[in-house]
Amino acid sequence: MAEEAFDSSRTFLASVERSNQIEADIQVNPGKYRILTGDRPTGNLHIGHYFGSLQNRVRLSRLGVPTMILIADYQVLTDHDAFDKISQNTKELVIDYLAAGIEPGENVIIYPHSYIPECNQLMLPFLTLVSNAELSRNPTVKEEIASAGITNVNAGMYTYPVHQACDILFCKGNVVPVGKDQLPHIELTRSIAKAFNRKFCRDRAPVFPLPQALLSSAPSILGLDGSQKMSKSRGNAVFLCSSEDETCSLIKKAKTDSERVITYDPEGRPEVANLLLLISLCTKEKPEAVAERIGEKGSGELKKQLCEALNEELRPLRTRRAELEREPEYIRSVLLDGVERARAIAVQTLQEVRDAMNMSI
Repeated sequence: MAEEAFDSSRTFLASVERSNQIEADIQVNPGKYRILTGDRPTGNLHIGHYFGSLQNRVRLSRLGVPTMILIADYQVLTDHDAFDKISQNTKELVIDYLAAGIEPGENVIIYPHSYIPECNQLMLPFLTLVSNAELSRNPTVKEEIASAGITNVNAGMYTYPVHQACDILFCKGNVVPVGKDQLPHIELTRSIAKAFNRKFCRDRAPVFPLPQALLSSAPSILGLDGSQKMSKSRGNAVFLCSSEDETCSLIKKAKTDSERVITYDPEGRPEVANLLLLISLCTKEKPEAVAERIGEKGSGELKKQLCEALNEELRPLRTRRAELEREPEYIRSVLLDGVERARAIAVQTLQEVRDAMNMSI
């Protein structure tokens, strides 16, 4: 698919419409769907993850939607050298998930994909269904290569969208919560599923569903520098594991501007608008109302209110997080149970794939 197709208004609007229909149906038929979501274990999660994805995962799982939460440890190898911390970062992710309110159990499976060999065995047949040209023009891969400053791109970086397709399709995930920038990956996964079903399932039922994107309604959160997305690697984030004092210290350094009166103007005053947005996400007010309340009290009051609101919002999570840090065996048991249950799904899917490709013995 041409890169331009990913950026066309028509394609995006169609994705929004499908997403809205899925969201409405989930409220009525949650068991009809299986969600695949997750993170790479490159460090602790921050408030951008909390407002952007964690709260939504908690909401969907509590609605009764079967939820697979992937810890994408293999993908760390594509553009990071911090492999010495993958194991610890994996456990820290689980702590963040549980502290945020995700409850592993019948409906929620948390697992690292390096422990699911059957899932990874899908990689080779899937690669035969994708052209080099399709991989090379994937806009999300291009952006990640640029942001990581990689000049010597390894093959894993080019092919990781195919690995993502393995992650989604091994469990027959039919919904993937994403932002607009991840739509190309969903389109590639759909293309692979279609190609497999068309080539190998002519005289049998299709093996794979065609996954749909569930577009996030969460606003984009900038880092405390106010100029780019909040990120672990850019030093502009407030982490969920930060103490209340550390949070206030970071917020005091947040960039604002020289205007005394606080107004909500995302285009003209992005730094101030971002801090107002963060307060509104905590207090459930509109950003404009927060700005009006602060008014002429200036950026000092703005930062003070953000510090108070954020620490109040995260206090229960941080209390639970401290408890979970003292339970390493429980965290390990969550992962081992997740691996066992994810592998059972993967074994069944791989057998269906072998049957379809006439490779069963």
